[in-house]
Amino acid sequence: MSKKNNKGGIIFSTNPDYSYEEEENDAETLSPAQQNLKVWLDKKQRKGKIVTLITGFIGGADDLKELEKKLKNTCGSGGSSKDGEILIQGDHRDKILTFLTANGYKAKKAGG
Repeated sequence: MSKKNNKGGIIFSTNPDYSYEEEENDAETLSPAQQNLKVWLDKKQRKGKIVTLITGFIGGADDLKELEKKLKNTCGSGGSSKDGEILIQGDHRDKILTFLTANGYKAKKAGG
């Protein structure tokens, strides 16, 4: 019998010959010129605090973390990243847009 507790995986199998095979979903990172990033200003579900949200990143988690780190250093602010989105604390849309375009990313302001 097989017991697996993975994200979206098998919990229990009664088949004694069952073998679990993990799928790798690590997307290949597109080059900066092929990325189509949108820079948002958001304060929903954040107790009124403003964050700059960068969406549309296509690639692996390591590359996302690397871009997040560069943006946090550029803005001198904290933040986080997951699921292809980067959150930077505060309103840094202009700094982020300048940084992204200087590094070859296709980026534009979005939202109101």
